[in-house]
Amino acid sequence: MLSTDTVSLSPNPLVQALGKPAEEFTKADVMGYAEDHRIPMLNLRYVGGDGRLKTLNFAIQSKAHLDRVLTLGERVDGSSLFSFVDATSSDLYVVPRLSSAFLNPFSVIPTLELMCNFYDVDGGPLASAPQEVLRKAQRLLEEETGCRMEALGELEYYLFSEQERLFPVEPQRGYHEAAPFSKWEEVRTESLLHLASMGCSVKYAHAEVGNFVSGGLQMVQQEIEFLPVDVCDAADQMVLAKWVVRQVAHSHGIEVSFSPKIAVGQAGSGMHFHTRLVQGGVNRFSQGHGLTDDALKVIGGYLSHAASLTAFGNTAPTSFLRLVPHQEAPTAVCWGDRNRSVLVRVPLGWQNVSDSMFRDANPAEAPVGAIPNDAQTVELRSPDGSAAIHLLLAGITVAARLGLTGPGMLEYAKERYVSGDASRTGGLDQLPASCFEAAGRLLAQRADYEAGGVFPSGLIDAWARQLVALGDEHLREDLADSRVSVEDLVEQYFHIG
Repeated sequence: MLSTDTVSLSPNPLVQALGKPAEEFTKADVMGYAEDHRIPMLNLRYVGGDGRLKTLNFAIQSKAHLDRVLTLGERVDGSSLFSFVDATSSDLYVVPRLSSAFLNPFSVIPTLELMCNFYDVDGGPLASAPQEVLRKAQRLLEEETGCRMEALGELEYYLFSEQERLFPVEPQRGYHEAAPFSKWEEVRTESLLHLASMGCSVKYAHAEVGNFVSGGLQMVQQEIEFLPVDVCDAADQMVLAKWVVRQVAHSHGIEVSFSPKIAVGQAGSGMHFHTRLVQGGVNRFSQGHGLTDDALKVIGGYLSHAASLTAFGNTAPTSFLRLVPHQEAPTAVCWGDRNRSVLVRVPLGWQNVSDSMFRDANPAEAPVGAIPNDAQTVELRSPDGSAAIHLLLAGITVAARLGLTGPGMLEYAKERYVSGDASRTGGLDQLPASCFEAAGRLLAQRADYEAGGVFPSGLIDAWARQLVALGDEHLREDLADSRVSVEDLVEQYFHIG
């Protein structure tokens, strides 16, 4: 149970009204809130195969009606949601998760929203549903290692609007810029507040490096970063974040894109994920004095599966326009400390830090005592906004488990440490250069993903076919010979994911 002070500070109105954390919400709680606050509408939400949030709308007509929807959910056409569901047996159930309930921050009509799980004709979890694949990956990790995966995402995006004459956009000068030099700060802050009110664990938001003007339009890059939560929650929160940013941008009459590359020579947009393993409330990646061997083994797992993970984390041809040297995007399979050219980065984690910084900044304050040392994460920098978020995080969780349990992963990681510019370091494996190549790397390692029943084999086959069908086998050569243009690719994949 949350303390009174914590409830009073929670931006989530359901938490405030019910006086308990979301994970303790019951059906009676949700029904009572709807009755007490005269909520006339209910939406069921779920993620389709295209990664976007889907909606099923209900007008609440009675207690019995609300009870039935919350208990049984509803039927949906799975073949219209997922390419790997056969149209001849496509009926699925979507059943809401009570702990996910939140108030729609955009609807004029007060509306309760609940995220759902997919179930098959027999009432069992749909094995190929991305959410279920991720749940299975987490369960197998815990069964074999006793650890659970936590993750936090970084969502980068560009906002497009007419060029302003006052305080004009300065190319590549956007990082942490403040208004009025930073454009559309209100989109960023409104999105952040809405996500917090919906129960998402947000960390902060800021302007990003990418700033440029083209064709009378100003393109400004922004980022929202989350706090570490259970990997299943991290996936849902990222999907919700993309929906929220699009809604807020639309309300201001401007465009938003999560596309990995908007223009040649300009900063691309990534969707980096930080991860850590937790066991009994303890971060297994650090005890306060550098990375543990477990952390290094997990890094080894990430590196050994880096190429195949791009099949889930980089699903558009424009993904591979971003993954080029000298753009703060990885190309070589390696890792390093605080190094933005590597694939797996180890950021500052408040290790070996006392309260001296706080006391220096605030001389009048008394000592605060011991500083928690649980903040260390490792960051995978290859994914972007085209990612199939649940499948990507499932793949990352598989790679972490194999890193912990597989032979030689500690040495594998140590041999791939880079302290300088990774793009200038020889002898390193390289990430794929196309969706076609990523599909091949996925098929080559499919046994690792299918082990323990995590990824169904039919899903792997369908996913590889989908990537191959994009026809980017010779992407770099086609661009060089002008058989395809960056502008056409950007337009085609502008609203990816």
